[in-house]
Amino acid sequence: MARSPSVRWKRDELFVALNLYHKLTFGLLHSKQPAVIALAERLGRGANSVAMKLCNFASLDPALKLRGIRGLEGASNLDREVWKEFHENPEEVVPTSEEALRNLLEVSDSDHLEVLPKEGFRVVKCPPGGPTDVVATVKQRRGQEYFRDAVLNNFGGRCGITQLAVRELLVASHILPWGRNVSERLNVRNGLSLSRLHDTAFDRGLITFDDDLRLVLSSELKGELPKRAVAENFGAYEREILHLPDDAVFPELKFLATHRTEIFRR
Repeated sequence: MARSPSVRWKRDELFVALNLYHKLTFGLLHSKQPAVIALAERLGRGANSVAMKLCNFASLDPALKLRGIRGLEGASNLDREVWKEFHENPEEVVPTSEEALRNLLEVSDSDHLEVLPKEGFRVVKCPPGGPTDVVATVKQRRGQEYFRDAVLNNFGGRCGITQLAVRELLVASHILPWGRNVSERLNVRNGLSLSRLHDTAFDRGLITFDDDLRLVLSSELKGELPKRAVAENFGAYEREILHLPDDAVFPELKFLATHRTEIFRR
């Protein structure tokens, strides 16, 4: 039975809800969204209650304000405290919230949990022997899983360059490299959804984006344009604007500027 809407939210519930908030664009924060319904059932709350809380969080989100999007007024003092803690100490709080969400949904430690905009939560069974990538700690793995969902869903589950929508072929690329920018590792505005090919090119400095979010090719890559594979995968998209849903948050332009000056090979 769902709780009465008057039953106050607890801190641990709010952290799980905020985790989901960052994996959905604003237009998906409603009571008919499958992940919202599933989370509500696990929390013993109504879907309307959960959707309302997510919209309360939206009113606190500076990234949405940059796009002229306003959430639902009425965020509580506890909502504000949880928001502040989540974003001031992401290296600790985000993995903890991810683990709490997995426990709430009863996901095995060896399986992957994803949030798909149209389907809600999806558990992906790992093949025997575990994942190919070796991750040092559970905390780091949970943080990476959160970041991947948040970034890919912010781009509508598509590559921002080609619009490829095969999730298994997409990567949540870090604009500022993971290893050198601890404080921004889990910031959705430090992420781009790119195909595996374009992720590698971005990581190696063969492509970048300008302040208008247009694709820029390095001179080295341009020199390879006579080759069909390069022309079709890169030349065809040169100067095109990065594709983002209307209610997505923008990548941080300061981070892209750093990528252009420190990583891009011009």
